[in-house]
Amino acid sequence: MPSAAIFDLDRTLLTGSSAPTFHKHLVAAGLTDSRSIPGQRAYEKSYDLFGENPVVMQLARLFVRTSKGWPVAAVATAAEAAADELMNEVPGFARRLLDEHRAAGRLLVLATTSPAAFVTPFAERLGFDHVVATRWSDDGVRYTGELDGEFLWNRAKCDAVVRLAEAEQISLARSYAYSDSTYDVPLLKAVGTPVAVNPDPQLAAIALLNGWPIRHLDVSPGVAKVAGRELQEWLRPFNRPELVPNARFEFSGVENIPKTGAAILVFNHRSYFDSTAVTLLTGRAERSARFLGKKEVFDAPIIGRLGALFGGIRVDRGTGSTEPLDKAIAALEGGEMVAMAPQGTIPRGPAFFDPVLKARWGAARLAHATKAPVIPVGLWGTEKVWPRSARLPNLDIIDPPTVTLTVGGPVKLGYRSLERDSERIMGAIVDLLPGEARERRTPSEEELVRTYPPGYSGDPTAEADRRPGSDT
Repeated sequence: MPSAAIFDLDRTLLTGSSAPTFHKHLVAAGLTDSRSIPGQRAYEKSYDLFGENPVVMQLARLFVRTSKGWPVAAVATAAEAAADELMNEVPGFARRLLDEHRAAGRLLVLATTSPAAFVTPFAERLGFDHVVATRWSDDGVRYTGELDGEFLWNRAKCDAVVRLAEAEQISLARSYAYSDSTYDVPLLKAVGTPVAVNPDPQLAAIALLNGWPIRHLDVSPGVAKVAGRELQEWLRPFNRPELVPNARFEFSGVENIPKTGAAILVFNHRSYFDSTAVTLLTGRAERSARFLGKKEVFDAPIIGRLGALFGGIRVDRGTGSTEPLDKAIAALEGGEMVAMAPQGTIPRGPAFFDPVLKARWGAARLAHATKAPVIPVGLWGTEKVWPRSARLPNLDIIDPPTVTLTVGGPVKLGYRSLERDSERIMGAIVDLLPGEARERRTPSEEELVRTYPPGYSGDPTAEADRRPGSDT
Protein backbone atom coordinates (compact mmCIF):
# COMPACT_ATOMS: atom_id res chain seq x y z
CA MET A 1 0.00 0.00 0.00
CA PRO A 2 1.26 3.50 -0.76
CA SER A 3 1.93 6.01 2.00
CA ALA A 4 1.28 9.74 1.98
CA ALA A 5 2.53 13.06 3.33
CA ILE A 6 -0.49 15.10 4.41
CA PHE A 7 -0.09 18.87 4.80
CA ASP A 8 -2.31 21.52 6.33
CA LEU A 9 -2.14 24.86 4.49
CA ASP A 10 -2.27 27.99 6.66
CA ARG A 11 0.58 28.45 9.16
CA THR A 12 1.95 25.08 8.04
CA LEU A 13 2.78 24.96 4.36
CA LEU A 14 2.52 28.75 4.40
CA THR A 15 3.90 30.79 7.30
CA GLY A 16 0.66 32.75 7.65
CA SER A 17 -2.92 32.76 6.44
CA SER A 18 -3.83 32.48 2.76
CA ALA A 19 -7.15 34.27 3.32
CA PRO A 20 -5.92 37.85 2.71
CA THR A 21 -4.39 36.82 -0.61
CA PHE A 22 -7.54 35.08 -1.77
CA HIS A 23 -9.64 38.06 -0.65
CA LYS A 24 -7.44 40.49 -2.59
CA HIS A 25 -7.87 38.57 -5.82
CA LEU A 26 -11.62 38.16 -5.29
CA VAL A 27 -11.80 41.95 -4.99
CA ALA A 28 -9.70 42.34 -8.14
CA ALA A 29 -12.11 40.03 -9.97
CA GLY A 30 -15.06 42.19 -8.86
CA LEU A 31 -16.62 39.39 -6.80
CA THR A 32 -16.61 41.31 -3.52
CA ASP A 33 -15.61 44.74 -2.28
CA SER A 34 -12.59 45.78 -0.25
CA ARG A 35 -14.55 46.59 2.91
CA SER A 36 -13.69 44.54 5.98
CA ILE A 37 -16.18 43.18 8.45
CA PRO A 38 -15.84 44.71 11.95
CA GLY A 39 -12.86 43.20 13.74
CA GLN A 40 -11.56 41.37 10.65
CA ARG A 41 -8.00 42.68 11.03
CA ALA A 42 -7.96 41.70 14.69
CA TYR A 43 -9.12 38.21 13.75
CA GLU A 44 -6.40 37.93 11.08
CA LYS A 45 -3.72 39.07 13.52
CA SER A 46 -4.97 36.63 16.14
CA TYR A 47 -4.84 33.84 13.57
CA ASP A 48 -1.30 34.69 12.49
CA LEU A 49 -0.09 34.65 16.10
CA PHE A 50 -2.10 31.88 17.70
CA GLY A 51 -3.70 29.85 14.94
CA GLU A 52 -7.22 28.52 14.66
CA ASN A 53 -9.97 29.10 17.20
CA PRO A 54 -13.73 28.44 17.12
CA VAL A 55 -14.65 32.09 16.54
CA VAL A 56 -12.41 32.47 13.48
CA MET A 57 -13.52 29.13 12.07
CA GLN A 58 -17.21 30.02 12.51
CA LEU A 59 -16.57 33.08 10.34
CA ALA A 60 -14.89 30.84 7.79
CA ARG A 61 -17.86 28.47 7.87
CA LEU A 62 -20.30 31.34 7.14
CA PHE A 63 -18.14 32.76 4.35
CA VAL A 64 -19.74 30.37 1.85
CA ARG A 65 -22.93 32.47 1.99
CA THR A 66 -21.14 35.42 0.41
CA SER A 67 -20.38 33.29 -2.64
CA LYS A 68 -24.04 33.06 -3.74
CA GLY A 69 -24.25 34.11 -7.35
CA TRP A 70 -20.51 34.22 -7.98
CA PRO A 71 -19.59 32.86 -11.42
CA VAL A 72 -17.59 29.64 -11.10
CA ALA A 73 -15.28 30.76 -13.93
CA ALA A 74 -14.54 34.12 -12.25
CA VAL A 75 -13.64 32.43 -8.95
CA ALA A 76 -11.36 30.05 -10.85
CA THR A 77 -9.57 33.01 -12.46
CA ALA A 78 -9.12 34.70 -9.06
CA ALA A 79 -7.83 31.43 -7.57
CA GLU A 80 -5.24 31.08 -10.35
CA ALA A 81 -3.97 34.61 -9.70
CA ALA A 82 -3.86 33.97 -5.95
CA ALA A 83 -1.93 30.75 -6.53
CA ASP A 84 0.76 32.66 -8.45
CA GLU A 85 1.19 35.00 -5.50
CA LEU A 86 1.09 32.29 -2.83
CA MET A 87 3.87 30.35 -4.54
CA ASN A 88 6.21 33.16 -3.46
CA GLU A 89 5.12 32.65 0.16
CA VAL A 90 6.05 28.96 0.40
CA PRO A 91 9.19 28.71 2.57
CA GLY A 92 12.20 27.02 1.00
CA PHE A 93 12.26 24.30 3.63
CA ALA A 94 8.63 23.43 2.83
CA ARG A 95 9.55 22.96 -0.82
CA ARG A 96 12.50 20.80 0.18
CA LEU A 97 10.29 18.68 2.43
CA LEU A 98 7.78 18.15 -0.38
CA ASP A 99 10.61 17.07 -2.66
CA GLU A 100 11.91 14.62 -0.04
CA HIS A 101 8.49 12.97 0.35
CA ARG A 102 7.98 12.85 -3.40
CA ALA A 103 11.41 11.26 -3.86
CA ALA A 104 10.49 8.66 -1.22
CA GLY A 105 7.46 7.68 -3.29
CA ARG A 106 4.82 9.12 -0.97
CA LEU A 107 1.64 10.69 -2.29
CA LEU A 108 1.24 14.37 -1.44
CA VAL A 109 -2.11 15.37 0.08
CA LEU A 110 -3.20 18.94 0.87
CA ALA A 111 -5.79 18.81 3.66
CA THR A 112 -7.30 22.19 4.49
CA THR A 113 -10.49 23.81 5.70
CA SER A 114 -10.17 26.43 2.94
CA PRO A 115 -12.50 26.12 -0.07
CA ALA A 116 -11.34 23.68 -2.73
CA ALA A 117 -12.21 26.28 -5.36
CA PHE A 118 -9.49 28.53 -3.92
CA VAL A 119 -6.69 26.09 -3.11
CA THR A 120 -6.76 23.58 -5.99
CA PRO A 121 -4.69 25.70 -8.45
CA PHE A 122 -2.10 26.31 -5.73
CA ALA A 123 -1.94 22.59 -4.89
CA GLU A 124 -1.48 21.74 -8.55
CA ARG A 125 1.47 24.11 -8.84
CA LEU A 126 3.19 22.36 -5.93
CA GLY A 127 2.54 18.93 -7.39
CA PHE A 128 0.04 17.61 -4.84
CA ASP A 129 -1.66 14.37 -5.81
CA HIS A 130 -4.88 14.95 -3.84
CA VAL A 131 -6.75 17.89 -2.29
CA VAL A 132 -9.01 17.42 0.72
CA ALA A 133 -10.86 20.71 1.22
CA THR A 134 -14.26 22.25 1.94
CA ARG A 135 -16.37 22.25 -1.19
CA TRP A 136 -18.95 24.81 -2.32
CA SER A 137 -22.09 23.85 -4.16
CA ASP A 138 -22.71 25.25 -7.65
CA ASP A 139 -25.28 24.81 -10.43
CA GLY A 140 -22.61 24.46 -13.10
CA VAL A 141 -22.39 28.20 -13.71
CA ARG A 142 -22.69 29.98 -10.35
CA TYR A 143 -22.16 29.13 -6.70
CA THR A 144 -25.33 28.63 -4.66
CA GLY A 145 -24.02 29.94 -1.32
CA GLU A 146 -24.26 26.49 0.26
CA LEU A 147 -21.72 23.84 1.20
CA ASP A 148 -21.33 20.68 -0.87
CA GLY A 149 -20.74 18.28 1.99
CA GLU A 150 -19.19 19.02 5.38
CA PHE A 151 -17.19 22.01 6.54
CA LEU A 152 -13.81 20.26 6.88
CA TRP A 153 -12.50 21.37 10.23
CA ASN A 154 -11.38 19.46 13.31
CA ARG A 155 -12.71 15.88 13.29
CA ALA A 156 -14.45 16.38 9.93
CA LYS A 157 -11.11 17.05 8.23
CA CYS A 158 -9.64 13.87 9.72
CA ASP A 159 -12.66 11.85 8.59
CA ALA A 160 -12.29 13.17 5.04
CA VAL A 161 -8.62 12.15 4.97
CA VAL A 162 -9.53 8.69 6.26
CA ARG A 163 -12.11 8.34 3.46
CA LEU A 164 -9.50 9.35 0.89
CA ALA A 165 -7.04 6.82 2.35
CA GLU A 166 -9.63 4.07 2.10
CA ALA A 167 -10.52 4.98 -1.48
CA GLU A 168 -6.87 5.20 -2.61
CA GLN A 169 -5.67 2.32 -0.40
CA ILE A 170 -3.20 4.61 1.39
CA SER A 171 -1.58 3.25 4.54
CA LEU A 172 -2.05 5.95 7.18
CA ALA A 173 0.14 3.96 9.58
CA ARG A 174 3.07 4.57 7.22
CA SER A 175 2.09 8.14 6.44
CA TYR A 176 3.13 11.58 7.72
CA ALA A 177 0.92 14.50 8.70
CA TYR A 178 1.91 18.15 9.25
CA SER A 179 -0.21 20.78 10.99
CA ASP A 180 0.00 23.83 13.23
CA SER A 181 -3.37 23.46 14.97
CA THR A 182 -4.54 21.65 18.06
CA TYR A 183 -7.79 21.09 16.14
CA ASP A 184 -5.87 18.79 13.78
CA VAL A 185 -4.85 16.44 16.60
CA PRO A 186 -7.34 13.80 15.32
CA LEU A 187 -5.57 13.86 11.95
CA LEU A 188 -2.12 13.80 13.53
CA LYS A 189 -3.06 10.82 15.67
CA ALA A 190 -4.39 8.99 12.61
CA VAL A 191 -0.96 8.70 10.97
CA GLY A 192 2.23 6.91 11.88
CA THR A 193 4.40 10.03 11.92
CA PRO A 194 2.70 13.22 13.16
CA VAL A 195 4.70 16.46 12.97
CA ALA A 196 3.70 19.73 14.65
CA VAL A 197 4.65 22.65 12.39
CA ASN A 198 4.72 26.16 13.87
CA PRO A 199 2.35 24.79 16.53
CA ASP A 200 -0.15 26.82 18.50
CA PRO A 201 0.47 26.68 22.29
CA GLN A 202 -1.92 23.77 22.87
CA LEU A 203 -0.47 21.67 20.05
CA ALA A 204 3.07 22.45 21.22
CA ALA A 205 2.21 21.02 24.65
CA ILE A 206 0.54 17.96 23.10
CA ALA A 207 3.55 17.39 20.83
CA LEU A 208 5.96 17.55 23.77
CA LEU A 209 3.87 15.13 25.82
CA ASN A 210 3.65 12.66 22.94
CA GLY A 211 7.19 13.05 21.71
CA TRP A 212 6.10 14.37 18.31
CA PRO A 213 8.65 16.35 16.29
CA ILE A 214 8.18 20.13 16.19
CA ARG A 215 9.31 21.97 13.06
CA HIS A 216 9.19 25.41 11.50
CA LEU A 217 9.40 25.24 7.73
CA ASP A 218 10.75 28.77 7.32
CA VAL A 219 13.98 27.94 9.21
CA SER A 220 16.45 25.08 9.33
CA PRO A 221 15.36 21.91 11.14
CA GLY A 222 16.05 22.14 14.87
CA VAL A 223 15.92 25.94 15.06
CA ALA A 224 13.71 26.99 17.97
CA LYS A 225 11.02 29.64 17.55
CA VAL A 226 8.95 31.37 20.21
CA ALA A 227 5.79 33.29 19.26
CA GLY A 228 6.80 33.15 15.61
CA ARG A 229 10.35 34.44 16.05
CA GLU A 230 13.57 32.50 16.34
CA LEU A 231 15.90 32.99 19.28
CA GLN A 232 18.40 35.10 17.33
CA GLU A 233 15.62 37.59 16.61
CA TRP A 234 14.48 37.74 20.24
CA LEU A 235 18.04 38.32 21.44
CA ARG A 236 18.92 40.88 18.79
CA PRO A 237 18.19 43.89 21.08
CA PHE A 238 20.92 42.55 23.40
CA ASN A 239 23.33 41.82 20.55
CA ARG A 240 24.97 45.21 20.82
CA PRO A 241 28.66 46.23 20.88
CA GLU A 242 28.20 48.46 23.91
CA LEU A 243 27.23 45.38 25.93
CA VAL A 244 30.68 43.86 25.28
CA PRO A 245 32.87 46.07 27.48
CA ASN A 246 36.22 44.34 26.86
CA ALA A 247 36.42 45.41 23.19
CA ARG A 248 35.64 48.37 20.97
CA PHE A 249 34.15 47.63 17.56
CA GLU A 250 34.36 49.38 14.22
CA PHE A 251 31.99 48.16 11.47
CA SER A 252 32.03 49.17 7.82
CA GLY A 253 30.31 47.89 4.71
CA VAL A 254 27.45 46.29 6.65
CA GLU A 255 25.12 47.28 3.80
CA ASN A 256 26.88 44.65 1.64
CA ILE A 257 25.19 41.88 3.63
CA PRO A 258 21.95 41.02 1.75
CA LYS A 259 18.81 41.91 3.69
CA THR A 260 17.12 38.67 2.67
CA GLY A 261 17.85 35.45 0.84
CA ALA A 262 20.73 33.02 0.75
CA ALA A 263 24.24 34.28 1.46
CA ILE A 264 27.56 32.80 2.54
CA LEU A 265 29.32 35.07 5.04
CA VAL A 266 33.04 34.25 5.18
CA PHE A 267 35.64 35.68 7.55
CA ASN A 268 39.27 35.09 8.47
CA HIS A 269 39.92 33.18 11.69
CA ARG A 270 42.16 34.84 14.29
CA SER A 271 40.76 34.15 17.74
CA TYR A 272 38.24 32.40 19.94
CA PHE A 273 36.56 35.81 20.01
CA ASP A 274 35.79 35.78 16.26
CA SER A 275 32.34 34.24 16.64
CA THR A 276 31.33 36.95 19.12
CA ALA A 277 32.47 39.69 16.76
CA VAL A 278 30.73 38.19 13.73
CA THR A 279 27.54 37.64 15.74
CA LEU A 280 27.53 41.36 16.52
CA LEU A 281 27.98 42.01 12.80
CA THR A 282 25.02 39.83 11.77
CA GLY A 283 22.94 41.48 14.48
CA ARG A 284 23.79 44.90 13.07
CA ALA A 285 22.73 43.63 9.64
CA GLU A 286 19.50 42.31 11.23
CA ARG A 287 20.12 38.85 9.81
CA SER A 288 20.13 35.47 11.49
CA ALA A 289 22.99 33.19 10.51
CA ARG A 290 23.78 29.49 10.68
CA PHE A 291 27.34 29.22 11.96
CA LEU A 292 29.54 26.24 11.13
CA GLY A 293 31.53 25.35 14.23
CA LYS A 294 33.79 22.71 15.73
CA LYS A 295 32.20 19.67 17.28
CA GLU A 296 33.82 20.53 20.63
CA VAL A 297 31.51 23.56 20.90
CA PHE A 298 28.36 21.60 20.06
CA ASP A 299 29.33 18.73 22.36
CA ALA A 300 29.47 21.03 25.39
CA PRO A 301 26.39 20.34 27.61
CA ILE A 302 24.78 23.80 27.66
CA ILE A 303 26.52 25.83 24.97
CA GLY A 304 26.17 23.00 22.48
CA ARG A 305 22.43 22.71 23.01
CA LEU A 306 21.99 26.46 22.64
CA GLY A 307 24.08 26.39 19.48
CA ALA A 308 21.77 23.76 17.99
CA LEU A 309 18.65 25.76 18.91
CA PHE A 310 20.22 28.77 17.17
CA GLY A 311 20.72 26.67 14.05
CA GLY A 312 24.46 26.09 14.35
CA ILE A 313 26.00 23.37 12.21
CA ARG A 314 28.33 20.89 13.97
CA VAL A 315 31.54 20.06 12.10
CA ASP A 316 33.63 17.01 12.99
CA ARG A 317 36.71 17.44 10.82
CA GLY A 318 38.11 14.06 11.80
CA THR A 319 35.38 12.07 10.04
CA GLY A 320 35.44 13.63 6.58
CA SER A 321 31.62 13.52 6.62
CA THR A 322 29.74 15.67 4.13
CA GLU A 323 26.84 16.10 6.59
CA PRO A 324 27.84 19.66 7.66
CA LEU A 325 28.03 20.79 4.05
CA ASP A 326 24.73 19.09 3.26
CA LYS A 327 23.06 20.95 6.16
CA ALA A 328 24.63 24.23 5.06
CA ILE A 329 23.45 23.69 1.49
CA ALA A 330 19.94 22.97 2.79
CA ALA A 331 20.04 26.21 4.83
CA LEU A 332 21.10 28.21 1.78
CA GLU A 333 18.47 26.58 -0.43
CA GLY A 334 15.96 27.56 2.24
CA GLY A 335 17.01 31.21 1.87
CA GLU A 336 19.13 31.47 5.03
CA MET A 337 22.59 32.94 5.61
CA VAL A 338 25.49 30.66 6.52
CA ALA A 339 28.55 32.05 8.32
CA MET A 340 31.92 30.30 8.36
CA ALA A 341 35.68 30.72 8.55
CA PRO A 342 37.03 29.03 5.40
CA GLN A 343 40.39 28.42 7.11
CA GLY A 344 38.62 25.94 9.38
CA THR A 345 40.88 26.64 12.32
CA ILE A 346 43.00 29.48 13.67
CA PRO A 347 46.45 29.42 11.99
CA ARG A 348 49.31 28.64 14.35
CA GLY A 349 52.90 29.80 14.49
CA PRO A 350 54.33 31.52 11.38
CA ALA A 351 51.14 30.72 9.42
CA PHE A 352 49.26 33.17 11.63
CA PHE A 353 51.38 36.03 10.22
CA ASP A 354 51.40 34.88 6.60
CA PRO A 355 49.83 37.58 4.39
CA VAL A 356 48.53 34.84 2.08
CA LEU A 357 45.57 33.16 3.81
CA LYS A 358 44.98 29.52 2.98
CA ALA A 359 41.53 27.98 3.07
CA ARG A 360 39.84 24.66 2.95
CA TRP A 361 37.33 24.27 0.17
CA GLY A 362 34.09 24.29 2.17
CA ALA A 363 32.97 27.83 1.28
CA ALA A 364 33.70 27.30 -2.40
CA ARG A 365 31.78 24.01 -2.34
CA LEU A 366 28.75 25.77 -0.88
CA ALA A 367 28.96 28.51 -3.51
CA HIS A 368 29.29 26.00 -6.36
CA ALA A 369 26.34 23.96 -5.07
CA THR A 370 23.93 26.85 -4.47
CA LYS A 371 25.24 29.88 -6.38
CA ALA A 372 24.57 31.89 -3.22
CA PRO A 373 26.64 35.10 -3.04
CA VAL A 374 29.83 34.88 -1.01
CA ILE A 375 30.18 37.96 1.21
CA PRO A 376 33.72 38.49 2.58
CA VAL A 377 34.46 39.96 6.01
CA GLY A 378 37.90 41.19 6.99
CA LEU A 379 38.31 40.62 10.72
CA TRP A 380 41.12 42.28 12.67
CA GLY A 381 42.04 42.68 16.33
CA THR A 382 40.12 39.81 17.89
CA GLU A 383 43.39 38.10 18.88
CA LYS A 384 44.06 41.04 21.21
CA VAL A 385 40.79 40.38 23.02
CA TRP A 386 41.30 36.65 23.30
CA PRO A 387 44.65 35.28 22.12
CA ARG A 388 44.82 31.57 21.50
CA SER A 389 47.34 31.16 24.28
CA ALA A 390 44.84 32.36 26.92
CA ARG A 391 42.21 30.23 28.57
CA LEU A 392 40.00 33.29 29.14
CA PRO A 393 39.54 36.55 27.21
CA ASN A 394 41.20 39.81 28.11
CA LEU A 395 38.86 41.60 30.52
CA ASP A 396 40.43 45.06 30.30
CA ILE A 397 37.46 47.42 30.22
CA ILE A 398 39.51 50.58 30.90
CA ASP A 399 41.44 50.50 27.63
CA PRO A 400 39.93 47.64 25.59
CA PRO A 401 41.40 46.62 22.22
CA THR A 402 39.72 47.70 18.99
CA VAL A 403 38.21 45.07 16.69
CA THR A 404 37.42 46.01 13.08
CA LEU A 405 34.99 44.20 10.81
CA THR A 406 34.95 45.28 7.16
CA VAL A 407 32.39 43.77 4.81
CA GLY A 408 33.03 43.67 1.08
CA GLY A 409 30.84 43.09 -1.94
CA PRO A 410 30.14 39.60 -3.32
CA VAL A 411 33.25 37.70 -4.40
CA LYS A 412 33.51 37.13 -8.15
CA LEU A 413 33.90 33.39 -8.64
CA GLY A 414 34.65 31.28 -11.69
CA TYR A 415 32.65 28.21 -10.58
CA ARG A 416 35.12 25.87 -12.30
CA SER A 417 37.80 25.09 -9.74
CA LEU A 418 37.26 24.73 -5.98
CA GLU A 419 40.91 25.52 -5.37
CA ARG A 420 40.91 28.64 -7.52
CA ASP A 421 37.64 29.93 -6.07
CA SER A 422 38.92 29.28 -2.53
CA GLU A 423 41.90 31.48 -3.40
CA ARG A 424 39.55 34.15 -4.71
CA ILE A 425 37.52 34.05 -1.49
CA MET A 426 40.57 34.39 0.74
CA GLY A 427 42.04 37.07 -1.52
CA ALA A 428 38.83 39.10 -1.15
CA ILE A 429 39.09 38.80 2.64
CA VAL A 430 42.75 39.87 2.65
CA ASP A 431 41.86 42.94 0.57
CA LEU A 432 39.59 44.07 3.43
CA LEU A 433 42.30 43.82 6.09
CA PRO A 434 44.56 46.71 7.15
CA GLY A 435 47.86 47.22 5.34
CA GLU A 436 49.92 45.57 8.08
CA ALA A 437 48.13 42.28 7.38
CA ARG A 438 49.63 42.22 3.88
CA GLU A 439 53.21 42.87 5.01
CA ARG A 440 55.48 39.85 5.26
CA ARG A 441 57.54 39.96 8.45
CA THR A 442 59.26 37.73 10.97
CA PRO A 443 57.26 37.55 14.22
CA SER A 444 58.94 37.55 17.60
CA GLU A 445 59.00 34.45 19.77
CA GLU A 446 56.50 36.08 22.12
CA GLU A 447 54.11 36.71 19.21
CA LEU A 448 54.48 33.12 18.05
CA VAL A 449 53.68 31.72 21.48
CA ARG A 450 50.42 33.66 21.58
CA THR A 451 49.23 31.79 18.48
CA TYR A 452 49.35 28.39 20.20
CA PRO A 453 46.98 26.92 22.78
CA PRO A 454 47.92 26.99 26.49
CA GLY A 455 50.67 24.51 27.31
CA TYR A 456 52.46 24.79 23.96
CA SER A 457 55.89 23.17 24.29
CA GLY A 458 57.72 25.59 22.02
CA ASP A 459 58.33 23.04 19.26
CA PRO A 460 56.70 24.35 16.05
CA THR A 461 57.13 20.97 14.33
CA ALA A 462 54.62 19.51 16.79
CA GLU A 463 51.95 21.75 15.32
CA ALA A 464 52.03 20.84 11.63
CA ASP A 465 49.45 22.47 9.41
CA ARG A 466 46.82 20.28 7.81
CA ARG A 467 46.40 20.17 4.06
CA PRO A 468 43.96 22.85 2.80
CA GLY A 469 40.87 21.34 1.24
CA SER A 470 40.84 18.22 3.39
CA ASP A 471 37.52 19.12 4.97
CA THR A 472 35.12 21.99 5.55
